[in-house]
Amino acid sequence: MGSPGLSNLNNVQQQRLGITEPISWGGPTEYDVIKTSELEKYLQDAGLYENQQEAVSREEVLGRLDQIVKIWVKTISRAKGLNEQLVQEANAKIFTFGSYRLGVHGPGADIDTLCVGPRHASRDEDFFGELHKMLSEMPEVTELHPVPDARVPVMRFKLNGVSIDLLYAKLSLWVIPEDLDTSQESILQNADEETVRSLNGCRVTDQILRLVPHIQNFRTTLRCMKLWAKCRGVYSNVSGFLGGINWALLVARICQLFPNSLPNMLVSRFFRVYGQWRWPNPVMLCPIEEGSLGLQVWDPRRYPRDRYHLMPIITPAYPCMNSSYNVSSSTLCIMSGEFQRGNEICEAMEANKADWDTLFEPYPFFDAYKNYLQIDISAENADDLRKWKGWVESRLRQLTLKIERHTFGMLQCHPHPGDFSDKSRPLHGSYFMGLQRKQGVPVNEGEQFDIRLTIEEFRHSVNMYTQWKPGMDIHVSHVKRRNIPNFVFPGGVRPSRPSKVTWESRQSSELRISGHGEAEKSEEGKVVVLGGNDDRKRKQADDSVDDLRNFKSFASLPPSSSEVKGDRNTISTASSCCVKCDDAEVNSMSEQKSEKPDLKSSEECPSSSRDRQTNGSVRSNSQVNPILTATATPTSKEAEKLAIEKIVCSPYNAHQTFSEEPDELEDDLEYRNQVKYFGGNMKNSNMDSSNSESAVAAEHLISKKEATCSTHLHSNGGLEELEPIELTAPLLSGNPAPVPQRKPIIRLKFTSLGRPADKSS
Repeated sequence: MGSPGLSNLNNVQQQRLGITEPISWGGPTEYDVIKTSELEKYLQDAGLYENQQEAVSREEVLGRLDQIVKIWVKTISRAKGLNEQLVQEANAKIFTFGSYRLGVHGPGADIDTLCVGPRHASRDEDFFGELHKMLSEMPEVTELHPVPDARVPVMRFKLNGVSIDLLYAKLSLWVIPEDLDTSQESILQNADEETVRSLNGCRVTDQILRLVPHIQNFRTTLRCMKLWAKCRGVYSNVSGFLGGINWALLVARICQLFPNSLPNMLVSRFFRVYGQWRWPNPVMLCPIEEGSLGLQVWDPRRYPRDRYHLMPIITPAYPCMNSSYNVSSSTLCIMSGEFQRGNEICEAMEANKADWDTLFEPYPFFDAYKNYLQIDISAENADDLRKWKGWVESRLRQLTLKIERHTFGMLQCHPHPGDFSDKSRPLHGSYFMGLQRKQGVPVNEGEQFDIRLTIEEFRHSVNMYTQWKPGMDIHVSHVKRRNIPNFVFPGGVRPSRPSKVTWESRQSSELRISGHGEAEKSEEGKVVVLGGNDDRKRKQADDSVDDLRNFKSFASLPPSSSEVKGDRNTISTASSCCVKCDDAEVNSMSEQKSEKPDLKSSEECPSSSRDRQTNGSVRSNSQVNPILTATATPTSKEAEKLAIEKIVCSPYNAHQTFSEEPDELEDDLEYRNQVKYFGGNMKNSNMDSSNSESAVAAEHLISKKEATCSTHLHSNGGLEELEPIELTAPLLSGNPAPVPQRKPIIRLKFTSLGRPADKSS
């Protein structure tokens, strides 16, 4: 394993990749070779590699799909009256992208594919019409589900049991050559917006492979990081975390900075670099080029909307876009904490105090918080549920943004990236969000977060889905940790206590032994340490929470209570949710996290290692593995540290730090503009007055220039191919769900709530 990095050192040095010089040209040590071998075995044992039979089956399926689209394009060419010569020359071609093209797919993973067709093969009539009809008549095709209204239109199906996501790009060519190169900029000439987005998946994937020094090391490291992200619950573009293409770009940048390192060191340096990264400085594999076609590229100097991106990860193919615009303040803080945790564990591994199992410990989501939001959805049949589920998932990020905005960033939301189903309730699904007061926000007893208006506003936006059918329902409720339904746990059995001692609990024990326990105790109040051997402590903590003031039910929401910071006014709505967060409710794992820094703002989340040392984090630098001392001298370590600090702290002059608030408001304004444009028949509805009030209320928060910009559809370059495609409301047809009158979006002040009177909707 060590030979590639050692033998090709001189060659790699001559072809620098990336926008800066590498941090280190150093090759692997014997220790790196050993640890990389252990990592590869761990990934094999985790089932991340498909066997030879599966690989052959995928190739056969792709060959069959290529045959199908070639037959399809000749069929429609003949139907459109083209002469026989043009019919024979008519061609369509299949390209792959995403995890399959990168070579990091696992067993059962879907294949992201792109069909490139000629100028006379339209998307709506021919691709979603004739090709869909052909596929529906084939016995080997199952679970066919077209999504023409998605941001990146896609056709999903299984071909001989292999899941396929098929996009379509219509070029301005009469004949598609077999040797077509999608990386050429000229391929975008006269292409519509959907085609540009669809092509970008292939273009970005190919460009990544060109910009990494050693592809095999990149692939192994990316497999590791994807597995880690899934274990820690931060793998989901649609939930506001990062998707497959985002992780690929982050790993590729580390490969550029350490071009001769093996995966073991690349994983360690991944956490070290991104644990200190000064977001919103962008991660870029190459300089952003303007191009010659006039397409919009990511540029915060020119486009105000780009300034609000919290974690820019820029795609390397023209037009360069931010692939991670879904990230919110809450999810950025969560990922920053996970990066720091990963760095601590990697340092402990060098000191033989941890292993790969420690790094991949699953995140105990349902033990991490005392308060959760539960979002239940249901429909009358499987097809309706699939459509309803896709729409609701695409709107959940807006709930996170609305809560952040309406509580002025003091209430942090942690969305679980997956859904859960109760076997006893068919055609039903549930999503969960952990809620906690943001670290660093002072606690004043008796004060509350009132998010009832926020919940009602979210339900209203979801119910605007115009493919809504009777039976499509959504219910949002506030639940305490001990009332989490059993179906979310493996086997439907609630664990009586944490199944094993975690890294965080071990660190907390070490801190208490070393004399830091008193500081932790004063900071976290009544929080119980997970992994303790006294179950009564946890029950007492839960009971102390339940003994606090309880509120009556409001409409569809169960009773809930909450505590907040600040001098604020009460919100009163029919549909309500009020969350009480006292010292015992902030986070059941805050003691475990107390060695990490306070995350006081979205811009301060990724603190440097220097900051973390002042906050009591456990370091293992003083106990370096003897194998490393021969090559990793104090001088070289200090030089690497300085080089990392220079890269992660280098300011991107055009990028300024803004509140995340306007991003969500722009989405609301864009949404209202779509309703106004497409929903002319809604003029007589009771939405007129409330919509106008909403627009007026938003005007003082967004400048006219930004409001104009907000009507532009935000392009992500079609880079959600590894995640569920974010849907947009098809507002052209169908009957909207019955919805309550929309409340105006306004800045609100909260205050302590007394016991409200009973209300019903």
